Amino acid sequence: MRTPAHTFRKLPSVVLLLAALSACGGGDGPATPNTPPPSGNGPGFVPTTNAVTVTELATGLPNPWSLAFLPDARMLITGRLGTLRLYTADGSSFSNITGLPALYTGGQGGLLDVALDPAFATNRRVYFSFSETDSGNASLNGTAVARAELDTTALALVNLQVIYRQSPKVASSGHFGSRLVFDNSGHLFVTLGDRQNNDQRGFAQDLTRGNGKVARITTAGAAAPGNPVLAGAQAGLWSYGHRNPQGATLHPTTGELWTSEHGPQGGDEVNRTLAGRNFGWPVISHGQEYGTTTQVGEGTAKAGMEQPVSVWETITGSAWTGGQKSSIAPSGMAFFTGSQPTHWTGSLFVGALAGQALWRLQMDGATVVGRERLLANRNERIRDVRQGPDGRLYLLTDNGKLLRLTGG
Repeated sequence: MRTPAHTFRKLPSVVLLLAALSACGGGDGPATPNTPPPSGNGPGFVPTTNAVTVTELATGLPNPWSLAFLPDARMLITGRLGTLRLYTADGSSFSNITGLPALYTGGQGGLLDVALDPAFATNRRVYFSFSETDSGNASLNGTAVARAELDTTALALVNLQVIYRQSPKVASSGHFGSRLVFDNSGHLFVTLGDRQNNDQRGFAQDLTRGNGKVARITTAGAAAPGNPVLAGAQAGLWSYGHRNPQGATLHPTTGELWTSEHGPQGGDEVNRTLAGRNFGWPVISHGQEYGTTTQVGEGTAKAGMEQPVSVWETITGSAWTGGQKSSIAPSGMAFFTGSQPTHWTGSLFVGALAGQALWRLQMDGATVVGRERLLANRNERIRDVRQGPDGRLYLLTDNGKLLRLTGG
């Protein structure tokens, strides 16, 4: 079991620009922890005191969900309701890409994450996650992953194949999870939500089902070599006991998978998502049942179940002092490996949907030594966070903006 979760109060930050508001992941609710946090950030924490410049590279994006940089710095940007656009490196113009499969776009569903093959320069392959209905029963749906080749001359996806499907499909319009991350061996992590309904969430502990899991697969969709041996588990499972992980990235030094996860009312998390680990949902939780002060599960900890690296108690990051909790609703995330500003280097940045912010978590190895809430005056839901080839952070917002950050 890892060390107990760390939560830190909000430090005063500068007039920065950006935020994220409303329910979790396009439909989730509030979230944070159930144990008293430390009194403040650690002594090594360096807050951001200089203004951050936010440049709006593009506006009017339709329901943006994810972006991926091509080797020439152009960007593929997904739109949840069924658009895939190729933007120029400066965001000034775009072309529509055709060839998408049929999508289920109810609730939180649709076209979701996109990732480039590590060998994209030679094979032109892209991978994307989406929600699809069952071919025999349109009331059932689930997360799927497809790969295709990107033809930038024809502006089309060609040779499309669905390589992975969450199973079984269920009758729900929420909690698809759906982040894609390639590891350093060229295998693909896929995050899978618990499917939201009360009658489904318990299956996050059932290794025979795809609810609330992280999978690790080959580029052909098979279980990746080196996966943990979990007795009776579906092929390809990496970890379990998740609620709705909508952020995922690799640690730049260790290569480990880190994820962010929506709690219920209280309990939004960042997790170091190691092989074979049980992250507890819904047996343990740092959250409450919606509209109440009732703890979800048996408590906040149990032997054999992991604790988060960081948990939020309130929408602002301040300590919970009783009553109903609230949520930041974490989404896309990225470690910053750029050099400017220097105190950001190595930090983990997490977008917030309900929380009207971009959160910076300053790291010491796998430990969070402090965190701050940035860009909270823009009142925008931050859907995705990426580092560009120029070493700067790029953000997508739910109100249709592509933003670039400079300074701090």
